[in-house]
Amino acid sequence: MELTPELVRETATKISEPKTYGQFIGGEWVESSSGKTIALENPSTRQVLGHVQAGNAADATRAAEAAAAAFPKWSQSMPAQRQALLRAIAQKLRDRQFDYAMMESLNNGKPITDAYTHDVPGAIGHFEYFAGAAFHIHGEVADFADATMIVHREPLGVVAQIIPWNVPLLMAAFKIAPALAAGCTIVLKPAEVACLSVMEFIADIADIVPPGVINVITGYGQDVGEPLITHPAVRKVAFTGSRPTAQKIIGYAAQNIIPQTMELGGKSANIVCESADIEAAAQSAVITTAFNKGEVCSAGTRSLVHEKVEDQFLEAFERQLAQVRQGDPLDLDTQLGAMASKTQFDKVRSYLELGPEEGARIHVGGKPAQIEGLQDGYFIEPTIFTDVRTDMRIAQEEIFGPVNSVIRWKDEDELLSIANDSIYGLAGGIWTTNLNQAHRLARGLETGMIWINRYYNFKPGMPLGGYKQSGFGREGTLETLKHYTQSKAVVINLEEPNSKYAVRAPAPNADS
Repeated sequence: MELTPELVRETATKISEPKTYGQFIGGEWVESSSGKTIALENPSTRQVLGHVQAGNAADATRAAEAAAAAFPKWSQSMPAQRQALLRAIAQKLRDRQFDYAMMESLNNGKPITDAYTHDVPGAIGHFEYFAGAAFHIHGEVADFADATMIVHREPLGVVAQIIPWNVPLLMAAFKIAPALAAGCTIVLKPAEVACLSVMEFIADIADIVPPGVINVITGYGQDVGEPLITHPAVRKVAFTGSRPTAQKIIGYAAQNIIPQTMELGGKSANIVCESADIEAAAQSAVITTAFNKGEVCSAGTRSLVHEKVEDQFLEAFERQLAQVRQGDPLDLDTQLGAMASKTQFDKVRSYLELGPEEGARIHVGGKPAQIEGLQDGYFIEPTIFTDVRTDMRIAQEEIFGPVNSVIRWKDEDELLSIANDSIYGLAGGIWTTNLNQAHRLARGLETGMIWINRYYNFKPGMPLGGYKQSGFGREGTLETLKHYTQSKAVVINLEEPNSKYAVRAPAPNADS
């Protein structure tokens, strides 16, 4: 589909018509027991786009029970049935790709072109990848002289899935697709800040998903999170979001001792070596700063630059960043939109004030951006901090905005010390033309994903996940299926009853 300003205006008008979504439980749309709703807002204009239910513990219980009731039948479904469903879901997304991109842009503030070319295609691809994966849930067989051991791999049961607001539809796909492929049933809790695309997606697939297999509850985390995770029917929780929220969820999961997978924050190092292609490295720093407004957990927010090329890198970084067009997310030329919410806008702004207080220097940016016609929008200028030390909070804490800190280094030992001086370990980049150096640094980095000479180089089947407090478990790969299944060992004895291993009654008149 060719994107035109006319198509954008027409679709925006259609999507912006406010709509109220219920809770999706047991295949039906129902109102929350609380009787309250939450407004979904356009962060560029503050226009209300719709409403979702403000759920409570009663809603969480109903959803968990509906998923539990649907599990026995769905867990026994054939791989071909699960594959067909996943492919049909992907087609539903493809049929309305631009509509979904518009919802993402309106409710999150990201440029419409990013949503159309990245977010929605990524969600489609994820469902298609796991459609094939439904046939790759295999057990094992081990043969012994006296026995055969069969190891079955079975779905865990009801899974609670909690997703963030930065890429709502893509995060929904990351969670739903492997769970369905594995034969689990789902209670999904999207972020109340930005979930317009997710709710419309659920409405679109309601007629093809068996009742109770996917349930969706909306509401504030403190109202629905604990009762959902601690419900005895829930056998696993999968979470993407912040480290503080993860700490609470892990505590809730401990009550019934259920497994968790956690994809949390990052403070990733984008390393520029002396031999690097400086223009390309600077372009990667621009992309990781501006893409999705920096609201990306794997963003390379620390540019670690060799001291001999720091000036050259900064000149290229500043020059290229100045070419980024910030403005109305619905403008096809816009590359940098609005923060997803006032909460996130205020958080990023607080770090812009903190940096100079810590001794860092604002090289460019450093304040809210004024966009003509969108004066009420939550826009932040893309910002580069220099003279940054690794002990500063701006170098240690996840800002989640269009902010990048440049830190210099002089040798590899110092570099790895700086790069690994973080509680996080999600992603990282290396820019070098020295093959040996690339391998040395890749091995030395304490992080789950590393890109060499191209940042954000995601590939199908790539394990996505981090080290340290960036979480545990992997998404986007066949390994993910193990997080939604468990093994059962069955040992079949092959020995005859009269063998030397058998327990036999004593013979008559035998000595006791």
